[in-house]
Amino acid sequence: MTTEETEKWNGHKRRSAGFGFRKCSPHRLSSLNTQLPFLLLLTGVMSLAPIPSSISNSKDEKKIPFDSAVVDIRSTDAESIKFVDNSNVENRRQIGLLSAIFIIFNRIIGTGVFATPSSILSYSGSVGLSLFMWVIGAIIAAAGMQVYIVWGTAVPKNGGEKNYLEYLFRKPRYLITSVFAANGVLLAWAAGNSLVFGEYILRAANVEPKRWTLRLVGFACITFALLVHGTAVKWGLRLQNVLGVLKLIVLLFIIVTGFVALGGHMKIEKPNNFTNAFEGTNASASSVCSALYNVIWSFIGFSNVNYALSEVKNPKRTVRIAGPIAIAVVTILYILANIAYFAGATKEDITGSGRLVAALLFRNVYGPKAERALSVFVALSALGNVLAVVFSQGRVNQELGREGILPFSKLWGSNRPFNAPLAGLALHWAICLIVIFALPPGDAYNFVINVISYPLSVINAAISFGIVYLAWRPKKDWPQQNIPVLIAAFFFGAVNVFLFIVPLTPPPVGSEPYVSLPYWTHGVAGWAVFGLGVIYWIFWAVILPKALGYKLRRVEEVGQDGLIRAAFRRVKAE
Repeated sequence: MTTEETEKWNGHKRRSAGFGFRKCSPHRLSSLNTQLPFLLLLTGVMSLAPIPSSISNSKDEKKIPFDSAVVDIRSTDAESIKFVDNSNVENRRQIGLLSAIFIIFNRIIGTGVFATPSSILSYSGSVGLSLFMWVIGAIIAAAGMQVYIVWGTAVPKNGGEKNYLEYLFRKPRYLITSVFAANGVLLAWAAGNSLVFGEYILRAANVEPKRWTLRLVGFACITFALLVHGTAVKWGLRLQNVLGVLKLIVLLFIIVTGFVALGGHMKIEKPNNFTNAFEGTNASASSVCSALYNVIWSFIGFSNVNYALSEVKNPKRTVRIAGPIAIAVVTILYILANIAYFAGATKEDITGSGRLVAALLFRNVYGPKAERALSVFVALSALGNVLAVVFSQGRVNQELGREGILPFSKLWGSNRPFNAPLAGLALHWAICLIVIFALPPGDAYNFVINVISYPLSVINAAISFGIVYLAWRPKKDWPQQNIPVLIAAFFFGAVNVFLFIVPLTPPPVGSEPYVSLPYWTHGVAGWAVFGLGVIYWIFWAVILPKALGYKLRRVEEVGQDGLIRAAFRRVKAE
């Protein structure tokens, strides 16, 4: 057989992989396996029930002949989970070091540094403690970055925390995957900054950001991100890089403006916030926790490249370099930007500015026209963050689809038709739209921040203490870690335990996180999301198999896009 014939034959094998197995399998999986739990839990876990590929009636299945040795049957027992992505997809690794840095940079610098300083000052009570919160946040982010570097080099594949939790919690089978799927799919990560984009762009256009106007602009923002990343990956990455440079320029301009304000060149009286920097300090546990939530929200994103490691060139080297560079640059910019805010506005004006503190600074120094101009740049910064968030969450959804956990798993796990996870991106887009249009606008932004941060704190605590555990009980394929890494992991884990316990305690009067919602809303919502995953797993993987006399077997198959994905088969229990 010639080389050309061999290539054609191998290509034909890859294209026919998933179909051939289904045709010859002696155990045709009935739709009852997944449709029944899906119906039972429709209102709460509709995004978790897997629809197996074996029930499809593709016309292509009849056209493509069966070829053996293209599907590897396995069960996800304690020693058979694969933590390296061996999918054979041409030109899949498109993310270099610079793009990796900007993927992190764009995810971290969204609107947090422009929108949260007023809330952080309100919770802290003083300029001094507020700045100290940002320093603590930087230390926490650096420790967290080290945790994700460890996991990213040990498990270099798409999916992020999903893979790390599966590495740690391998039994009961499929439980941790179901729990993480609930968290990964049901939380609207990009909704908050889509709304902030709308608020700033409307402010720039001198239009009052009313409820429905704001929602429609937020809808346009997240839809644009979906279309760019779902149809043209390279152009989406290029746009992210351009917006990342723009963010850097905007922050530098804000910092320069702060020095102008410190020199007394303002249109208002100099606020002198640094004279008694710690005056009015509020150091209660609840207030500190709420302030840290907002600070950490502004640093969220240091793990962003971990969600796309299967698409990164030389991933182990890249993640070690990109993360620390991004964190160092962001920390310096954040602290200097906050100093600029306090140099150009009074405490009362900052706490009353809501999410427009950066615009307030420019108005006080340069006048109303400059305020509107800055609003455009902050809106573009929010757009860059939405692009980065949608990019990563689409790949999390795709990875969950490839595990066979979601309904219509073949759809969510696909790279078709544009060699991009369009379906996974669309799933996150749909969840974000529900939040954008359903939540009361006054509390929507803070609720999105908190309901995402809360379960993320639980997950971060688990994977951090997991590193410490693996130092004492290592697995065969686990790399040995040094003492500084273990200290960073323990510190990051302890901080996250604090962050998911304190929000369940009543805050002091005047420090409530919401206007219209109870203080515990995000904590209860976070645990409820995990609970939905557990409930689904109980029905799908425990009750139904026992009641109907079968067991689940996970089967790997290769799709026409070259991606390896899983499907569940129902086999008769022995």
